[in-house]
Amino acid sequence: MKIKSIELENFRNYSSLSLEFNEGINIFYGDNAQGKTNLLEAVYIACTSKSQKSARDREMISFDSKEAHIKLSLVKAEMSYRIDMHLKKNNAKGIAVNGVPIKRASELFGIANVVIFSPEDLNLIKNGPAERRRFMDMELCQLNRMYVHELISYNRVINQKNKLLKSAFAGNDIEAFLDVYNEQIVKYGSEVIRLRQKFTDRLNGIIKEIHKNMTGNAEELELRYEPNVRPEEFEEALLRHRTQELKNAVSLIGPHKDDLSFILNGVDLKHFGSQGQQRTAVLSLKLSEIKLSEDINGDRPVLLLDDVLSELDRNRQNMLLSSINDIQTLITCTGLDDFIDNRFHIDSVYRVSKGHITGDN
Repeated sequence: MKIKSIELENFRNYSSLSLEFNEGINIFYGDNAQGKTNLLEAVYIACTSKSQKSARDREMISFDSKEAHIKLSLVKAEMSYRIDMHLKKNNAKGIAVNGVPIKRASELFGIANVVIFSPEDLNLIKNGPAERRRFMDMELCQLNRMYVHELISYNRVINQKNKLLKSAFAGNDIEAFLDVYNEQIVKYGSEVIRLRQKFTDRLNGIIKEIHKNMTGNAEELELRYEPNVRPEEFEEALLRHRTQELKNAVSLIGPHKDDLSFILNGVDLKHFGSQGQQRTAVLSLKLSEIKLSEDINGDRPVLLLDDVLSELDRNRQNMLLSSINDIQTLITCTGLDDFIDNRFHIDSVYRVSKGHITGDN
């Protein structure tokens, strides 16, 4: 897959932008708060319908505007696609693919594949489980259309059940309705669990070798999926926790409570790993995402590196840069010294300043 070009209108600090990308390594440099991350955010949301920063649509629209537009052109498997996205402050976003509107944003998944790596990702291991669930969801949604359907269906039923549980405070008898919702939760939730486990197993087959190479065979890394409940125990667990769910007015059982652990030489990195070990593990994870996407789709994703080099030491910089020579990559940074010092091949260089991008080629 290759991204050919992007056009922005009233997106963040870009009032108007039209830019073509090189098929190799694209560097965007400039001072902080000039729009570098905003550019990668526009690419990411055009490919996935979601911001990597979990921002709402209205937050991405220029302050003095009511709507914003993103137009992204890409080529995948020798087919051309044009994704048009219309963000609105007071309504749901509109999306069209090759001029044809799509009814649901989830239909966008499967067209484009991107892997993003930002400084926030370096905290993936030590932060809360919600971020690790989001990692699994975003990657799986790009790789498996069935997962998109099961996850959306599961989240819809969980939200409906939570509303029902809250209504119990008003004295409503909701026991019969809970049975109906729980039946659907088991149906969709069991598939989410199964697909997350399969995803983790496949990723494990890749990340172990990558991490061994990075650490000179000194460390062995394993991803361990930790479901909140096993599918065969799902129905019984819901019944067992019914009283507690009614008391707390929230759903307590299901994959919305799952976690993912990083085990290094038999020890949980979240509790016992050094910051350097955690960062190397996340770097291994990102490189494994690229390989897994290629294995499943038969095509390499586009890599977005958002000012991450400044957060890595020289050794980890070299590990990352040596792995991306044959991948279309968009890199943001404040300066070019890291690339010059590493004698890293660059195809195109752009300077970003106050929402304007100029080529330095």
